[in-house]
Amino acid sequence: MKNRVSMLLCGLALVTGCAEEPKPRSVTEFVENPNVLEAAMVRCAQNRSESRYDAECVNARQAVSIIEAKDERARRDAFEAQSDRKREALRRTQRAAAEARRRSAEAERLRKEAAYLAQFGEPPPAPDGESAGDEAATNAPSMVIPEAGENSDATAAPVASPPASDGGNAPAAESEPASDLDAIREELRKRNEESGN
Repeated sequence: MKNRVSMLLCGLALVTGCAEEPKPRSVTEFVENPNVLEAAMVRCAQNRSESRYDAECVNARQAVSIIEAKDERARRDAFEAQSDRKREALRRTQRAAAEARRRSAEAERLRKEAAYLAQFGEPPPAPDGESAGDEAATNAPSMVIPEAGENSDATAAPVASPPASDGGNAPAAESEPASDLDAIREELRKRNEESGN
């Protein structure tokens, strides 16, 4: 019986001596398996003084640092992408505003040019470069100069044609009736004769 007990104790010592401690998990294992990492961190946090230099706890803390760095890099990349999108949207808005200002200035310039040309009876230039069309439909005043045979008086003033009927804003000369003009001329001739005598 003693022999059996000693054999049993030797076998037990042999089995105990041959049994190796499990190898600590590596950093890569912890990074790839977040559940194992969380369990190791809980175990290491229970007794910090004993687990401070434990290989598995050191690897777990290093894995946490790597994961946090990856998360921070992902957040920074997302923030930069969002900033790039906002900058591009701002550039598009600024380009659209500049184009609108340019078109507005061009339209104002064309409007002023048309108003200036209307003073001289010239039709405003068409936007596509074609001629403006019928001159009677333009917004310009026009004068009719009588021929020399129509009126014997050389100092007679030209008679203005009726203003354009398009309701434009160009100045139009008001014409007096011919009977009033003849009466004024007759009155001037009489005064000249009286003052000459």
